[in-house]
Amino acid sequence: MTAHTDTPGSVTTVYQVSGMSCGHCEGSVSGEISQIAGVTSVKAVASTGEVTVISAAPLDEEAVRAAVDEAGFELAGQA
Repeated sequence: MTAHTDTPGSVTTVYQVSGMSCGHCEGSVSGEISQIAGVTSVKAVASTGEVTVISAAPLDEEAVRAAVDEAGFELAGQA
């Protein structure tokens, strides 16, 4: 996991997601994670499997895992 505070009131966390292979995959994962309360930004990159999430506070990893599962992928953990 990589988590750090960028600005007061925001936390950036990088997750590793397996199974993403295209832009549609990126959109599916980003869309599901962006629905988690407190998330302000999501950027998924299929080529690396990394999903960078900016949120108002640290996120519950199980909530992120559930969102990734809903998108049809697997959360491998925090990068």
